[in-house]
Amino acid sequence: MLTYRNMETADLPEVFELRTSTLENVITHEELERDYGLTPLTLAQAMEASVRGWVCCDDDRIVGFAMGDSATGEMNVVAVLPGYEGRGIGKKVLGLVQDWLFGSGHTEVWLMATPDPGIRAYGFYRRLGWRTTGELIDGEEKMVLRRP
Repeated sequence: MLTYRNMETADLPEVFELRTSTLENVITHEELERDYGLTPLTLAQAMEASVRGWVCCDDDRIVGFAMGDSATGEMNVVAVLPGYEGRGIGKKVLGLVQDWLFGSGHTEVWLMATPDPGIRAYGFYRRLGWRTTGELIDGEEKMVLRRP
């Protein structure tokens, strides 16, 4: 049975393993640290400040998660393990973070995503109401979602 809960710092090693196991938008631990400054330690520190996340668990195993930053209104990441895709997990954890960001006072939240229509994330965000701004940064497009 799938359950959802707030992410805890104790979840970070498993969350990092999950993020590096996705089929699309593949990234390594080294790239997370080099390109984004993300390690379990730096993310734990961010969680003490303005970053928060939710996980989806199948029994005790984390199979999906999403995170956002209330200081900036950014949706940081949505990731689901292969084999668990297509079950609504990404949509649910994304919604939990969106609700939290809107509840933190943001009227608009944003994320960076691939502009490649061959990648599932392209259609995923658009189906959920996210709209492109036309702004490209390092090959990714900025997308926004306004508070309903």
